[in-house]
Amino acid sequence: MSLTVEDVEAEMQAASQEGDPAVDALVSDLIDNQDVDGVNGLFRTIGTLKPGMDFSRLPERLAQFLNEAAAEPPGWSEADVTAAEGFFDHHHGVASMLQGTVGLIGTYLSPTGAFTLRSTGRLGGVEGPGRRLSQSSRLFIDMGNRGALRDGTLAADVTKVRLVHASVRQLHKMSGVWDYDTYGEPVSQKYMAGAICVFSVQVLEAMRNLGITVSEDDAHGFMCAWHYVNHYLGTPAKWLMPKDVDVVDRIWRIEREKEWRTSEHCTYMTQQAVKFYRDLLPPGVSDAFITVTRIGLGDKYADMAGVPRSPIDLAGKPLAQGHKAVSSLGSGLFGGAAKKTVGVNPYDEVVGLAAKGYNQIVKYAITHDQDDQPQMHQELGDNR
Repeated sequence: MSLTVEDVEAEMQAASQEGDPAVDALVSDLIDNQDVDGVNGLFRTIGTLKPGMDFSRLPERLAQFLNEAAAEPPGWSEADVTAAEGFFDHHHGVASMLQGTVGLIGTYLSPTGAFTLRSTGRLGGVEGPGRRLSQSSRLFIDMGNRGALRDGTLAADVTKVRLVHASVRQLHKMSGVWDYDTYGEPVSQKYMAGAICVFSVQVLEAMRNLGITVSEDDAHGFMCAWHYVNHYLGTPAKWLMPKDVDVVDRIWRIEREKEWRTSEHCTYMTQQAVKFYRDLLPPGVSDAFITVTRIGLGDKYADMAGVPRSPIDLAGKPLAQGHKAVSSLGSGLFGGAAKKTVGVNPYDEVVGLAAKGYNQIVKYAITHDQDDQPQMHQELGDNR
């Protein structure tokens, strides 16, 4: 049974105390036996995950887990795959960029999320934004590749992330310093539900903020893709975000107002991300990149996160107001996304420039001393 709006508050409280017992036991054993590096090496050899695959070459405990993890989401259908592919046929590049900008910063706006990432060494420190992008980029790219939802490529990517999440939980437990009363379970089911919302409906809202029209069918397809990801992250059916994008949007609006706020860890993480962008990209491109992040989030949340303002942002807003006046026809998705568009989107140029910058960042992230495979941790870093 999928999560509904009516039971959000009670369910999210319960979800904050829940990890992923099946994989947690496996990863605890791997850490205890110093097997993490070996499994990380195996990640590079497992490119697909489908029911019935032969994992006999793998350690028995890992093979058993992968066989169980390979099951498709309940009720998954060809229509869901087709809908997801339709979204990415139209919006893959921009959506990937916004997942790597608005999505990345959005996860910092949860104090629990920011603290978790900062306290997990290499994902939270100075190299954090680059390393996290290197590992996330593979997921974002593969989501939109034709066949990824059919041949098990995406399922394999997400299952590796599931193992990484379990390593974070286990290492925090072993450290003895995690504040369970304040933060609940490390990388809890609530944390994952929030991340799914950030990377799905929050990205769709960012596209609307940037004047990008997404049809109702395409928005549904995007949510189908994230429902699929949610399942392979190990989320029980009762907390699985539904494929209904309007329901998920309403859930997210309830939770966002309670969860997103300024914190010292959020500010730190945002500053590291902005520095990474500015160090890697030339001034005009990095300004466009940061501007797209700010407009996509909206001023309220961008200010909370500490995303800087820029001349591009200030110049674009008067034009954007005029664009909205002529382009928002009908009552589309999220209470105003246009079904038809007339006029010229004033953000087209800055989005295009930012997209080129994102291509540079992705190329850097997956080639320059980085690893595009998710990697479990044997120990926490030094940034706690």
